[in-house]
Amino acid sequence: MTGVPEVVAVGSALLDEQYLVTNLPEPDGGAYVTEESEAFGGVAANVAVALSRLGRTTGIVVRLGNDDTADTVTKNLREEGVATDRVRQSEVERSTYCMVFRDSDGRRMIVTGGGAAKQLTLNADDEEYLRSAEVVFTNGFCPDRVTRKLCELAADGDIQLAFDLASPLEGLEGRGTERKTVDELLSHLALFVANGPSIRSYLGARGREAVDILRTRGVRRGALTRGEHGAILWDDEEVVDVPALDVDVVDTTGAGDAFVSGLIHRWLLENEPADVAGRFATAAGSYNCTRTGARGGMTDEDRIEAVLNDRVAH
Repeated sequence: MTGVPEVVAVGSALLDEQYLVTNLPEPDGGAYVTEESEAFGGVAANVAVALSRLGRTTGIVVRLGNDDTADTVTKNLREEGVATDRVRQSEVERSTYCMVFRDSDGRRMIVTGGGAAKQLTLNADDEEYLRSAEVVFTNGFCPDRVTRKLCELAADGDIQLAFDLASPLEGLEGRGTERKTVDELLSHLALFVANGPSIRSYLGARGREAVDILRTRGVRRGALTRGEHGAILWDDEEVVDVPALDVDVVDTTGAGDAFVSGLIHRWLLENEPADVAGRFATAAGSYNCTRTGARGGMTDEDRIEAVLNDRVAH
């Protein structure tokens, strides 16, 4: 795919090794694998694919390893309509991968390995590519040096940046974005997103208290997801609560990525009101939970609208 994408995602693209287990073990505990499979993943790749399925033109900036997995992942991105012009392959590292352990209630634990993604850097051509997009997306798992460069570009007005904290800070140590960089990002973002564990780790607060803190720190538009309690969205004009949809949860992997994609699609690119965009994004995230794998329920706009309208009707 050639041309200028509407959205460029920066971060990781990988294969998930998925394991359905009898239970999620406590420390020193154990579990038994009852099913295993592979699926494509990586936060940046998930968001790019989700937006592509929503009809957006997308591209990605990632670093893959020196192995067959890199070719498989790149081929999949192309098949999903994601431009791979800025995908590059290391000569030494193994491609990054995730082991996803999921129980019968859809809860999961994720363990990441492989060194390629955390060696990502941005060159001049990457930066020019990012400047051409309407929206640039990244997340807390992106290497700190990359997030810092994106912060500089956003501060200079060169890009419109959406950022998902995505993880408690302790999960980002040594491979992802650092607290100081998040501090510097906040006032330059077009969109900030976090889930309950990540925002508690960062601010020591949750819910409306966390929103108030973020607003005083310059976040003009943001969303906090709260699982079964829905999400809180805010902009310069209002703070709104968006309820969760009651769905049969199969797998929560990728739900946050589907939610973020819905916000970028409707809130940033279409400039819809916060409550309207929030309901669409919540429907996207909820529907993804009804399928297995990070992208199992990432679908087109008509399907998400149908899910949303059906739930509203009931």
